[in-house]
This record gives sequence, C-alpha cells and structure tokens, in this order.
Amino acid sequence: MTPESVMTIGRQALELTLMVSAPLLLTALIVGLVVSIFQAATQINEMTLSFIPKLIAMFLVMIIAGPWMIGMMTDYMKRLFESIPWLVG
Repeated sequence: MTPESVMTIGRQALELTLMVSAPLLLTALIVGLVVSIFQAATQINEMTLSFIPKLIAMFLVMIIAGPWMIGMMTDYMKRLFESIPWLVG
C-alpha cells in the first residue's frame, strides 16, 4: 500500500462525507436563516423557536435524500472492499 493510495482513499472518504452531509447541513442553515429573519421582523427572541422547524426540515430532507445518501455510502464501501486485494498485494 503506497502513500498515494492512502491519500486517495482518505480524499475520497472526505469527499463522500461532504457530499452526504451537505443536504442536511444546508437545510439547517437555510431554515435557521429564515427563522432568524422571522424573529428579527417580529422581534420575538425565543431561542427554542428555531429548533422545531430545523428538526422537521432535516427529518423531511433525510426522508427525501436518505436513499441517495445510503446509496452513496454503500457504493463507496463496496468499491473500498473490492479494492482490498489490489491494495494489499
């Protein structure tokens, strides 16, 4: 196993992590921004107000994007396991 192959596997794992987590993180960011704008417009300063909408939105995104996320992760693991003989030998 060469240092280049280790770096390639690590880079691919980080790229996969970013791609899989992006829908949930972007959803939380957008919902948080919308709730913050609503709070600023109405002058409601309740800290727990943004929690429930974020939770619901992230749950919906997980239902919608979940199969894609699982597919990406299983595809990566399948490719990784299939490359074990090449990496060792």
